[in-house]
Amino acid sequence: ILNINRNKQQKKETYETTIETPIGTLKAKATKKGISSITFEKQKKEKEKKQENNHLKTLRKQMKDYFEGKRKKFEIPLDIKIKRTEFQKLAHDTLLDIPYGKTISYKEQAEKMKRPKAIRAVGTANGMNPIAIVIPCHRVITTNGNIGGYAGGTK
Repeated sequence: ILNINRNKQQKKETYETTIETPIGTLKAKATKKGISSITFEKQKKEKEKKQENNHLKTLRKQMKDYFEGKRKKFEIPLDIKIKRTEFQKLAHDTLLDIPYGKTISYKEQAEKMKRPKAIRAVGTANGMNPIAIVIPCHRVITTNGNIGGYAGGTK
């Protein structure tokens, strides 16, 4: 008799690519449902043949348009796979409400989340943003107008 575990999830197919931008090389991953991560590559790697899907092709085009000033908002499905707390999800969702060309402080973000005393926790949650640029944590600054810690660098 075979013991088959029917509850076991099948591994979802993941696609990935690198995207060259004016602020550095981004590594993007996607599933069939949408973009699952965008991270900064710390070191230049040799070009690898990677398998892209339609979401990554769309992301590549939208990133190009964004950095050329032709796009103010990304219109692409997200499929975030990393485990996030409810607080982190709320922080990341709040980031999506910051308009192009505008900034808010960590304090303002905490207030928008109805957690006015959670300023440091907001900064920590933003630092765990799995979808760089598209979820615009780069639009959050310190109360005195300085740039806080940002994975893409501060220059």
